[in-house]
Amino acid sequence: MKKKYNKWPITVVSISIISISSIIFFSLKMNNFSLGHGSMMDSMKSLTSNSLKEKMVENKTRLPIPPLLENKSLNPNTSDFTLNAEKGITSFFPGVKTETYGYNGNFLGPVIRVKKGEKVNIHVNNRLNEATTVHWHGLEVDGEMDGGPHSPIMPGSQWNPSFTVNQPAATLWYHPHQQGKTGEQVYKGLAGLFYIDDNNSEKLNIPKDYGVNDIPLVIQDRAFNSNGNMPYSTNITSMMDGAIGDMIIVNGAIKPYLDVKKIKMRFRIVNGANAKIYPIKLSNGEPFYQIASDGGFLEAPVKLDQLILGPGERAEVLIDFSKHEKGDELSLLGDGVNILNFNVKEDGIDTTEIPTHLTDVNMLPETAASKIRRFQLEGMGNMVSINGKKMNMDRIDEKIKLGDTEIWEITNPKNMMNNMSHPFHIHGVQFEILSRNGKEPPANERGFKDTVVVNPNEKVRIIIKFTHKGIFMYHCHILEHEDQGMMGQFQVTDN
Repeated sequence: MKKKYNKWPITVVSISIISISSIIFFSLKMNNFSLGHGSMMDSMKSLTSNSLKEKMVENKTRLPIPPLLENKSLNPNTSDFTLNAEKGITSFFPGVKTETYGYNGNFLGPVIRVKKGEKVNIHVNNRLNEATTVHWHGLEVDGEMDGGPHSPIMPGSQWNPSFTVNQPAATLWYHPHQQGKTGEQVYKGLAGLFYIDDNNSEKLNIPKDYGVNDIPLVIQDRAFNSNGNMPYSTNITSMMDGAIGDMIIVNGAIKPYLDVKKIKMRFRIVNGANAKIYPIKLSNGEPFYQIASDGGFLEAPVKLDQLILGPGERAEVLIDFSKHEKGDELSLLGDGVNILNFNVKEDGIDTTEIPTHLTDVNMLPETAASKIRRFQLEGMGNMVSINGKKMNMDRIDEKIKLGDTEIWEITNPKNMMNNMSHPFHIHGVQFEILSRNGKEPPANERGFKDTVVVNPNEKVRIIIKFTHKGIFMYHCHILEHEDQGMMGQFQVTDN
């Protein structure tokens, strides 16, 4: 007679072994990646077809300069703009056409330029076959004008936000914020810059001739298939660490060049990538000067040999080409890769300077805060959360009184399922960083910010004054994390 065995213990043991093995494998994989400054999970990023790479000719494409959007208002105190979200065709490789999205064009959008104190009217037409929104990233406006997921623009319809600009000179940007579709729509090309000027910015003797010595740089990355298209992948890799491509593009071009004179140049750099954190430096290692962060000028220029920008962050820098000889070539590096080549072509007349003082940044005292709120960022892929919760459009997570000042503490505990940096963005405000793990922030972070990278095992304390009413978002600016629910809502009311 055969002996009967109970199969349940064997099954349980087998499942346990498989589970433990998977956990160990995942943990080992995670530990093999540099997760702090732009190299996170690079070995898992989407790869471009080799046949397309062979077509790429470095230093043959001039850096595209986005046009300034025409102000159609005849009133000197009012600006009136029209934006069209539309489909386009873009050539990233010679002889290859790629389906893209753009504002008023094929890919990316024009620069909207306004002045502090102006009333701004914008007419946004949706010519796509899907709903979209336009979020004014970094702009301090009421919630109904912010362009978050509560303001969808249906296909064929128009949205008409109107607001008065009441914040200092800064380089902001705009992009979609459609619930669950932000990552894909930005990846296809929907993004543009929003400049604010003020009396101080006009008085400073710094480069300010747009497209000549004052150049915007929107840094992104994409992957292309053999047909030249940019498939937006929703596989486990993309959802885990965000959509990261192996081809870095600047203003919509791959490894372009810019001819420069022997003068000082100002570059307004935007990390417009879906997920990648970029260390940025010059190929010859020479220093440059950061003069502004997300929300405007720093008090004084900060000398750097490397700048680190997370998705959504901006920085304005001055590079002095006057010490170079005609014929010199150098490059801007993004994560160690040439992303923009500079060709020093000729002498130039330069009366600009690197000022010793840019503006006064008045730090809010901690004693002004009426409340401390805590936010814990956790997870990867579809397991992301803030304070253990996923985004719910019908739930207000935090209620705030108009005019109040608060301290927010954002933590990013490192564990097996959370071992990466998260860029944390807050809508409708500009904040100041108080500390990183109890230490004073670096000099180039001592200005106004709307996005801050929170690294593993880090606690970042910020102070905010809430000056506009409405419903706003806070979220991880890895767009795939945002779309998977790493986002919450706060409501500012006057009672």
